[in-house]
Amino acid sequence: MSSQHPSLKADNTLGLAIHTQQRIVAETPAAILAAWQASQHQQTPFMVLGEGSNVLFLEDFAGTVVLNRIKGIGIRDEYDYWKLHVGAGENWHQLVKSTLEKGITGLENLALIPGMVGSAPIQNIGAYGVELKDVCEYVDVLNLHNGQTERLDREACEFGYRDSIFKHHYQSGYVIVAVGMILPKQWHPVLTYGDLKTLNPVTANAWDVYHAVCEMRQSKLPDPKVTGNVGSFFKNPVITQAQASQLLTRFPSMPNYPLANGETKLAAGWLIDQCQLKGFRLGGAAVHQQQALVLINADDATPDDMVALARTVRNRVGERFDVWLEPEVRFIQAQGECNAVEVIA
Repeated sequence: MSSQHPSLKADNTLGLAIHTQQRIVAETPAAILAAWQASQHQQTPFMVLGEGSNVLFLEDFAGTVVLNRIKGIGIRDEYDYWKLHVGAGENWHQLVKSTLEKGITGLENLALIPGMVGSAPIQNIGAYGVELKDVCEYVDVLNLHNGQTERLDREACEFGYRDSIFKHHYQSGYVIVAVGMILPKQWHPVLTYGDLKTLNPVTANAWDVYHAVCEMRQSKLPDPKVTGNVGSFFKNPVITQAQASQLLTRFPSMPNYPLANGETKLAAGWLIDQCQLKGFRLGGAAVHQQQALVLINADDATPDDMVALARTVRNRVGERFDVWLEPEVRFIQAQGECNAVEVIA
């Protein structure tokens, strides 16, 4: 399974030339547990990766990296709902496509989001008006300390904007092994964002939404197989209503999305774009020419290049708008995950 200091270049979508002490492909919870127990015995760092589509390695990893490849898609046909039980190692986009092919709707707005199913709850992935929390019924986690699997219902997952309990209490010592989803048979299209607004809610079907979402994503976002990236590098910032009002007097065309709690969400990509940063480059790292929210590995970028670029983008936006962006991507040091904001502040 592993060789001497194997490369993780193919296991992180930024395509950074990173190595690890040991790389293990795990197809069962038992294999993950065994790898964790061995790392505990050796007192070395341990981490689980899906497709590496949301990580920035800052340096070589000083321990064991396990690639979670637990497969399986179970479908229960109930009176009003479809219920899915999906292994954490299934590809997210393939799940979206295969459910639609079976006539199961509800995931189409989340098409083409990179990564594995097991990563989806961690970030509470979302796009075009739908988030994972809208369809999630439960998440099964393996407790590495006792080898037991625990089931957390939707409430227990504490989903927030690009946030969940899996970034906090369940961040270490636990591994997501499966996700349960519940999809109503009565289809309710969500057509509130982007080009979806142009679709007719009376005549549009789920495939129309799927194709429109794929088209929008492909027109804006580079394919990580061609150009290394992690999709959206920064979260869309959430600010107070008062701060939003002040900014809108200075920038009347600023996209803003008032939230139910009285705060306002801004578009990070627009803020970066206003700083004339599209195409801006530092070393081998660059801001994508089409979508300012995407930082790319343009030419054999090093981790330091990516960090320097992220810091510059954050500072430029902060100086202009007094809004301080936070990375959506997880930063990984030799010993494990660290605070991304502290690294680029």
